[in-house]
Amino acid sequence: MSTTDTDGSAHLPANATDLPESVRARLVSLVAALLPDVARLSPQLRMVASFAAGRRAKRGAAAILAALDDPEERERIGRAVRTPYDLAAVAADGLPKDADPAEVAAVAWLRRPDHAEVAYAAALAGLAEPSAPAESAELARLRRRVEQLDQEVRDERSAKKARVEEVKEENRTLRRKLGETRVALTAAQERVAEAEEECAALRSRVEGGERATEKEIRRLRAEVERLGAAENAERRAVRLERDEASMRTRVLLETVLDAAAGLRRELALPAATRTPGERAEQTLAPESEGGSTSALRVTTGAMLEQLLAMPRVRLLIDGYNVSKSVWPESSLEAQRVRLLRAITPLVARSNAETTVVFDAAQVTSRPVVAAPRGVRVLFSPQGVIADDVIRELVAAEPRGRVVLVVSDDRAVSVDVTRAGARSVSVTAFHQLTDQR
Repeated sequence: MSTTDTDGSAHLPANATDLPESVRARLVSLVAALLPDVARLSPQLRMVASFAAGRRAKRGAAAILAALDDPEERERIGRAVRTPYDLAAVAADGLPKDADPAEVAAVAWLRRPDHAEVAYAAALAGLAEPSAPAESAELARLRRRVEQLDQEVRDERSAKKARVEEVKEENRTLRRKLGETRVALTAAQERVAEAEEECAALRSRVEGGERATEKEIRRLRAEVERLGAAENAERRAVRLERDEASMRTRVLLETVLDAAAGLRRELALPAATRTPGERAEQTLAPESEGGSTSALRVTTGAMLEQLLAMPRVRLLIDGYNVSKSVWPESSLEAQRVRLLRAITPLVARSNAETTVVFDAAQVTSRPVVAAPRGVRVLFSPQGVIADDVIRELVAAEPRGRVVLVVSDDRAVSVDVTRAGARSVSVTAFHQLTDQR
């Protein structure tokens, strides 16, 4: 039991069993409701917390009261208590009219703030008053709780009803899908049976076709062997005939060469003034195209000067490849004029047989160009690039003649070098012509 001091405060009982019956019952119900939320419970309280919510207060009352005698256990549980009553306000102003004295006393004993004894005494005073107001407050609280539980039950029933309807609708959908699946499965099984029959027929036809194909392959192999033997025999005959013809031709050629040399000496014929390249240029003169590069690369002006000093030098210039490298900002017409003007002194000084090839594969008309003395100007035919024209001109020259191709096109350089010409870089050419 608790005692009251002259200042209106009451000493808090040391043990929970010393609390008034109503306070003790309210304390047990409060603690039982919050046990699952309390950390680090004793083994006995952990077992009570595992009970159903409605059974904790009845079956675990003794364990709860015994555990609350431990100050540490009581403090941990007290921190978890949630109550609508402000113990400081109760200590200062007294117990509110609608307050539950048993709950206030239980919370004050459990949490034990500085004003706990005063609040506890006010709660005990409320318990000592006629029970009608307290019972009315308790009854109101219980009614509110009942109404709350009724509402929760109604909400739960509505949710379950809605869930049942959803499950029924889902069940109807699943039944419909099951029926459709069964129909589809039956149709699929029928199609599989038909496909198996077709596969058996196809397999039979394929086997027959394989046998016929193998027979045809054997026949074709025999035919190939026969034709191979005939080809080998024909090759041997052609080789013998070619060797014989080559021997006759060689004898005839030596005779003709000896006769030509004697005739030239007898007639005192002068050296030829025209070259094979002129004929190819005349053929391509209506429409021509150019572009060149070299593999035996002439990279300096000094090297080019030495080669131009050799007799009967043939100089081929990839026009747009050179002009676009030196004057990229100018128009094509201006590039042609400036290039021809720049090479005029070089041609006059070296007396090289010079041809400038411009690319005109993509155009139908050919511009009129005033070629300097000693310089031929060609435009590639429509659909033919200048690179191919330069390759043709190089191929027309005899092996041994000095042929120089001015271009930075790598593919042209490789091709003309293989054909026996020399590739001149645009830089080396620019050093001799001093193009501006």
